[in-house]
Amino acid sequence: MHNMGKGHPECAERLEAIKDRLMAAGIWDFLWHIDAPAATREQLASVHGTEYLDRLALISPAQGFVHADPDTAMNPFTLRAAYHAAGAGIAAVDAVMQGKAANAFCGVRPPGHHAEKNNAMGFCFFNNVAVAARYAIEKYALERVVIVDFDVHHGNGTEDIFCEDPRVMMVSFFQHPFFPYSGDEPRGANMRNFPMPRGTTGVQFRDLVTEQWLPVLNEFAPQLVFISAGFDAHLEDEMSTMGLVEADFAWVTRQLMKIADQYASGRIVSFLEGGYDLSALGRSVAAHIKELADI
Repeated sequence: MHNMGKGHPECAERLEAIKDRLMAAGIWDFLWHIDAPAATREQLASVHGTEYLDRLALISPAQGFVHADPDTAMNPFTLRAAYHAAGAGIAAVDAVMQGKAANAFCGVRPPGHHAEKNNAMGFCFFNNVAVAARYAIEKYALERVVIVDFDVHHGNGTEDIFCEDPRVMMVSFFQHPFFPYSGDEPRGANMRNFPMPRGTTGVQFRDLVTEQWLPVLNEFAPQLVFISAGFDAHLEDEMSTMGLVEADFAWVTRQLMKIADQYASGRIVSFLEGGYDLSALGRSVAAHIKELADI
């Protein structure tokens, strides 16, 4: 099992907490569950450099831990888990584009939005949402996809990969100044970043979405909506100093579903990113999925 050492916040218990909450809420049995396939090297190389892929394979340990960056460690099972986390997005894109599912949530780890083209960082190795977005564009000839990132940390990896690709718009909210200390100066016109101060409440977040995000999304008219769904802006999450609660995550999910219904035939692919208080994470993901599944 992929883990980065005792006491690391990005731990296997995160997925267990989500499953426990979905089962307790009576949601689990109503969902269609798919085991994530492994992404291919070619699919990963569509957004990552081949030398970077080779470097990860080279440093992957046979035992113990190796650090790809100070916060991001590999054990013997990490690389396989990362291949499957990226592959989940491929399967989800196929499911929604082929009409097998209205939308999808990829409950995967390691997360991805900090992984740059040639660097692992912030608990991330492969940029799962970027792999899926590039696959959707190339496989289904899409001209406009959006990645909406509401993780409390800026999705620097996603920006690094797509800042010069007009087919992809990134719309994001994040605490600033805060790790990874980027995003306040967007690297391209297609990067619509909205840094917010510590202490931002759900009311302020909803105002931002209504006044800034929705006009941008309506103008862009995406054919497929991706979400980097981080839940670490929750009031109870000690990884940040924001004040959102699960009702805010449910509300923003509904707004994004309206955009998807209007322009993308309802198609949404959402990825788990951050969220480290286990109780808050489980409740927030359940609220997100209840909206997606219309339960």
